[in-house]
Amino acid sequence: MFESLGSVGALTGSPGVIYALVAASVLLDVFLPVLPSGVLVITAATAAAAGTAAGKVPGDVPDLLLLTLVAATASVLGDLVAYRLAWRGGARLDRAIARSRRLTTAQERLGSALARGGGPLVVVARFAPAGRSVVSFVAGAAHRRIREFLPWSALAGLAWAAYSVALGYYGAQWLGTTWLATGVSVLALFAAGAGAAYVMRRQPA
Repeated sequence: MFESLGSVGALTGSPGVIYALVAASVLLDVFLPVLPSGVLVITAATAAAAGTAAGKVPGDVPDLLLLTLVAATASVLGDLVAYRLAWRGGARLDRAIARSRRLTTAQERLGSALARGGGPLVVVARFAPAGRSVVSFVAGAAHRRIREFLPWSALAGLAWAAYSVALGYYGAQWLGTTWLATGVSVLALFAAGAGAAYVMRRQPA
């Protein structure tokens, strides 16, 4: 069962490679939001549950806590890279943002939220499709102070990683170690993303 479900583990052959794939995917999806980093985290967590159910020794399956920390750390590092690139983007990036009504509105909302010391918008945006990218680039382009942005980025990354891992693990616990469990968990992640996008749209300008 583990081999059929946990195709990531079967293809890579070790949890270490799974961690590396998760880290790379999460790190890069701030630039390429089409990367299925959330799906990969859920699949790895589901595979861990399958391996545990099959009696695999701990070293042969991904550790859930370590998987969460890897995904959260990669999320924060990706945010910081995008933030610094946008910070140094200069007038060209400012003009690009000014041409986009969506980015201009996001810049105004995010700047106001961070200035008030209330960055829940950063956390919510982490779950929305491309929301992480918008927040990271806008925060950098607006030259928001790192101490205003980084704590919320860390909280957002940890919340997203913990939620994704929990979906994969508990989906397998409740629905069995099948691809159906993975599919339901992925749908739950997408539902959270749709809800986050709705909340961001409803934020007053």
